[in-house]
Amino acid sequence: MVTRLSHLFLRTLRDDPSDAEVTSAKLLVRAGYVRRQAPGIFAWLPLGLRVRARIEGIIRDEMVAAGAQEVLLPALLPREPYEATNRWTEYGDGMFRLQDRKGADYLLAPTHEEMFALLVKDLYGSYKDLPVTLFQIQDKYRDEARPRAGLLRGREFTMKDAYSFDLTDEGLERSYQVMRDAYEKIFARLGLEYVIVKADAGAMGGSKSEEFLHPIGVGEDTFVRSANGYAANVEAYVTPVPDALPIDGQPDAVLLPASDTPTIDTLVAHANEVAPRDGAPWTAADTLKNVVLALTHLDGTREVVVVGLPGDREVDLKRAEVAFAPAEVEPAGDDDFRKYKGLVKGYIGPQVLGADSATGIRYFVDPRVVDGTAWITGANERGVHVSGLVAGRDFVADGVAEVSDVRAGDPAPDGSGPLETARGMEIGHVFQLGRKYAEALGLKVQDENGKLVTVTMGSYGIGVTRILAILAEAHNDEKGLAWPKNVAPFDVQVVATGRDQVAYELAEQLVAQLESERFDVVYDDRPKVSPGVKLRDAELLGMPIVVVAGRGAADGVVELWNRASGERRDVPVAELLDAVRAI
Repeated sequence: MVTRLSHLFLRTLRDDPSDAEVTSAKLLVRAGYVRRQAPGIFAWLPLGLRVRARIEGIIRDEMVAAGAQEVLLPALLPREPYEATNRWTEYGDGMFRLQDRKGADYLLAPTHEEMFALLVKDLYGSYKDLPVTLFQIQDKYRDEARPRAGLLRGREFTMKDAYSFDLTDEGLERSYQVMRDAYEKIFARLGLEYVIVKADAGAMGGSKSEEFLHPIGVGEDTFVRSANGYAANVEAYVTPVPDALPIDGQPDAVLLPASDTPTIDTLVAHANEVAPRDGAPWTAADTLKNVVLALTHLDGTREVVVVGLPGDREVDLKRAEVAFAPAEVEPAGDDDFRKYKGLVKGYIGPQVLGADSATGIRYFVDPRVVDGTAWITGANERGVHVSGLVAGRDFVADGVAEVSDVRAGDPAPDGSGPLETARGMEIGHVFQLGRKYAEALGLKVQDENGKLVTVTMGSYGIGVTRILAILAEAHNDEKGLAWPKNVAPFDVQVVATGRDQVAYELAEQLVAQLESERFDVVYDDRPKVSPGVKLRDAELLGMPIVVVAGRGAADGVVELWNRASGERRDVPVAELLDAVRAI
């Protein structure tokens, strides 16, 4: 049956919606694919659902080809399984929690590891049942503090999540690789550029985690890569640790003359003035910046810690959250400094820090702060610094914390060369979960000897609605969307323009011919809409091919648009099918 714009539930907008921040959000709303209902929550209209269905079809094809079986679990879930894995608490404010009329706790699922594990536990009990990989395409819910960018980061979104169940670690490795390979095929079919990066597992846990990132300017993730193959999310980057230096023979630390130098720049200038060194001037990299952070633990307690890092580096709060997970991390405030009188703001040094010190404040250092390195740092007295303070001799840390920023030119940890940085958006994530969830939920099967063994799991996610937004972000021009043919809601849009009935009769014939050749066709047959509006709508909607029956209809000529290339040309009706096939 022909889809006609005169009957399609569609309303296009001339102007961008005021609350849309990125191109994809503006165009998807203007073109009538989605409609905002609340911050981070969208209604899906007929055209949007068609694009979603085509993306889901590609994903489903490759998952089934990889041996996975589709199921569908509810999005409203009970508290108890998430309590057993501690994620009822660990997810913090990011989880939607609610109660039924009897006071029982439920959640809107942010992810489904627990429920899949319980499903397999309920039905399988023998090694003969494994391996098995299950998947679903289901909505997820996360209470984003600042939902933005339309579908790129919402509170309700659609994911494909899959879970593998194996008896052994070797089996998990195989299942993981099968899913990883399937993801590469999926993104290739979708025409999405991607980079596979090492990633932090976060609240998911597990021994191995990789993200598929799509390089894009509006991406919220920063990743690094070398020319020779290394790639990692900045949260997962591991700083190469320099060799320790000999401590014996190093001169004693000395106080620098007092001066008002509360910043790294003023400190470096002062050191070069009052205590110049031979060979090269002091730089920010020679100073030890001691940054005070406040950790809020899962039980609600607040702890102040200090991290020492080279003065030419800044704290990356995302990396800090990974380093101190699952605690929430923020810069310490004035109340924290008032509580700890031993911290002299702007002049903090490690001499008074440490879990066993009088302050009781745990002290961590950047991996570059190895034994034998000497530093200019604070003396814990206003206006006073110290030079030549040696790690391992004059101060000892409670641990190492990867919290410093990662920059272009930093060395790759595998020795593959200097790094470049880029922005990207996560489109897929694969995890080797191991036995974390199986142990918490008692997922065991009998092995060949009749012994109960804990199953090992993998988890594999793809953001369906996010991919749709990324495709819209990547395929558009100043006039509107320009969908790639494998995800477009229709292959061809036929437009009849003008008042001449001949154009409408020809358009009807063309629609029938195209559909008989198995093209999906949408027909703009609206009788009382001006040619200008129809043509602007065709540009906005973004079908790969547009056929316009207008002024040339009486002469058997139509205008053919290639939306991706922008080419427009007149084509005789007799040659139209061949021209469409060629595009």
